[in-house]
Amino acid sequence: MKTLRRFWPLWLTLACALAPLAWAMFAPPAASSRDKLFEIPAGTWERRMKGDKRDILPSTIRLTQGVQDVLLLRNKDTVPQVFGPVLIMPGQDFRLPFETVSENEFNCTAHSSGSMKVIVEPYPEPGLARLRWRLDRLTEEYTIRG
Repeated sequence: MKTLRRFWPLWLTLACALAPLAWAMFAPPAASSRDKLFEIPAGTWERRMKGDKRDILPSTIRLTQGVQDVLLLRNKDTVPQVFGPVLIMPGQDFRLPFETVSENEFNCTAHSSGSMKVIVEPYPEPGLARLRWRLDRLTEEYTIRG
């Protein structure tokens, strides 16, 4: 008993360090919206015509079933853009919900390669899978914004 009292700051520090890890492993994933938004900025077509091959959309988009499983494309450019069989007019939004875990390849005029892959991952199970999923989302957000 004296040992516990003697090292209480260490135990408190350890508990405070492990609490967020336990939360990340077991708390259900949530998002403010099931939409995952990608915008095609104004001037994209004009920059392409001038030879700029910079990608404005990622070559692979990852969605998570039951968390963020609706792809939302917003065309802020002044010309229509094609995504799969759909023509997205200037100022128009296009929502594409995904109901199953899958890998999908789409033609995409907003992407320099002309195509884009959409991967729908399964809902993360509690434990290490959920922790790995949260870390992947953090890395993805940092990469997109960084």
